[in-house]
This record gives sequence, structure tokens and C-alpha cells, in this order.
Amino acid sequence: MHRTQQGKHIVDRAPTPGLQSRPEPSTSSAMRPRFTVPPEEVQITATRAQGAGGQNVNKVASAVHLRFDIAASSLPEPVRERLLKLGDQRISKDGVVVIKAQEFRSLEKNRAQALRRLHELVASVAVLPKKRRPTRPSRAAVAKRLDSKSRRGTIKSGRGKVVE
Repeated sequence: MHRTQQGKHIVDRAPTPGLQSRPEPSTSSAMRPRFTVPPEEVQITATRAQGAGGQNVNKVASAVHLRFDIAASSLPEPVRERLLKLGDQRISKDGVVVIKAQEFRSLEKNRAQALRRLHELVASVAVLPKKRRPTRPSRAAVAKRLDSKSRRGTIKSGRGKVVE
């Protein structure tokens, strides 16, 4: 709510939904290869959510356990290898991604969030990391660094005890 003053009255106004700033789509995401995980490869189980929430938590199975077997998936081989090498805690030793979503009270929203997290995980390894090309500092950069180190050493040596 925004408060504006007009004359003697203060008017509360809700922000206009059309005028909110949205992040611009980056060109790198458009160039990124998209891999979709087929729904038949994902096993989704409804469970009861943990934590506080009163009776609703105790009687409604609204949390979602998503299981995705990487080795048995139809993802390309390089993507599967990078996914298995990923040191993510959601990936078990057997190569099964286990995601639990329980943020919302709705089963559908939790299911959508779990699938979104799985797609983000796959998208994070879909792009090959840029290969590092080792470089060397220029001679001027090395000289500048050594000069600043010696200058700093001179400043620090002046901070010692004064001997008379």
C-alpha cells in the first residue's frame, strides 16, 4: 500500500499490478539448452508435512516426495554424468534425486514446486562450464605488486618500538 496525501486526506493506494518492474529475460537463458523431464520418469508421492500447522498438518497429505532415477532417465548421457557427479545432498548414492516440497498447504502447489526444483537442478548441469584458460600476469602487473608490497613493508617496519 502506498500512502499519498491529497489536500487534507490521506489516501491508501494498492500498487498497480501492471506497473511492477519485472526482470528482463537474459540472453543467456535463451541460448541455454532446455531438457524436459518426462512425467513418467518422475515418481511423486503425497505425504504428511512436518512441523507446526495444527490439525490440518495431521490429517491432510499435502507434502510431496519426488523421486527421479538419473540412470534410468532419458536425459542425454553427458547431462546424466554431470548430474551424478554433482555434490548435491538431494542426490542419493544410488543416483536417485529425492526432493521434498512442503511449503504450501496445497498438494498441487507443492507438486509444482518439486517439479520446478527438479527442472532447475537439471538445468544447472545442462550447460557445460566454461573451460578455464590459464593466464599469466603481465610484467608491469608483477612489478606493481612487488612495489606495493615493499612500500607496505616499509610502512609496517616504521611501526616498531623506538630504540634510543
